[in-house]
Amino acid sequence: MSSVSTRFILGRAINAILTLLLLILIVFVLIHIIAPDPIDLARLYAPNPHVPLSSLQVIVREYGLDQPLPVQLINYVSNVLHGNFGTDTLYAVPELQVLEQFLPITLEIVFLGQLLGVIIGIFTGSIAAASKGGVRDYAVKAFYLSTWSIPTFLAAFLFQLILAYGLGLLPAGGIADPLLIPPPAVTNFPLIDALLAGNWAYFWSVAQHLVLPVITIALIGFGTVTRLTRSSMLGALNKDYVKLAYMKGQTKNKVVYGTAFRNAVIPIVTIVAVGFGVSVGGSIIVEYIFQYHGIGYFIYQSTINLDYVAILGFTIVLGTFVILANFIADLLYAYLDPRVRLT
Repeated sequence: MSSVSTRFILGRAINAILTLLLLILIVFVLIHIIAPDPIDLARLYAPNPHVPLSSLQVIVREYGLDQPLPVQLINYVSNVLHGNFGTDTLYAVPELQVLEQFLPITLEIVFLGQLLGVIIGIFTGSIAAASKGGVRDYAVKAFYLSTWSIPTFLAAFLFQLILAYGLGLLPAGGIADPLLIPPPAVTNFPLIDALLAGNWAYFWSVAQHLVLPVITIALIGFGTVTRLTRSSMLGALNKDYVKLAYMKGQTKNKVVYGTAFRNAVIPIVTIVAVGFGVSVGGSIIVEYIFQYHGIGYFIYQSTINLDYVAILGFTIVLGTFVILANFIADLLYAYLDPRVRLT
């Protein structure tokens, strides 16, 4: 690895770490706004909100909640980096344990939804670029603009109404058939755990229940990829190397989907990586409608019950995903376009 590449990766890594520390600082300030008194702060780390005062005083001394703010900040950063976000009010267990249970469920539908959305977006964007000003170009525009205009909750309701209640093709909600025995939680990803256990009945049930939330996430996200793909492809098709490929006698399909596409895909990497991090937080509506009890549904329940520990812990986890996604996007961008590393 060259020194230029090493400096580039190191610089992006330092930037990601500093951004994460800034996020933790913001959450630390919010916590002290919500609970300015040491005893109130102790309730965030208590096993339940009704512990006696004597137990809260022990927690104050244990976590140093009566120390000066700089000391408390150092302790809080240390706790967060060790996965100690406090105790969840609803479940009366460490917050990290709750996140480990619910987050993989959300990651499963978000990853599959984003993947499907990217595939559709790249395909439709390439078609639109290849037939600029033609019927297919306008048809693609009409398609993704109409999906952008539909609110997420409405799209979810329509899929549920038509495909589940109307045609009866898919389950209306849930993670799997409640009559089936779930496999042992090895990874907490329902589909993967069922696959590892060889529980094919549960695997097929989870796959069926995944369809509606996955296509909803894909529908609300593919338009951005379509538009960016079309724009990047049109820019690439005007380059000299594309004109040279035509002069060499290459077919239009080979030029568009080979030479031009390889160069047009570079800016798509960034929007896809960032979109994945944002979709984790945007899954709340989808999970609530389809009763898919992942992190989105959990945060909804935490919000209506004013579970500040869960909300702030999720904020840090979501922010970490977004920061990590940006970091990966930077590395992929630099890998695909070496000129980025030189700047």
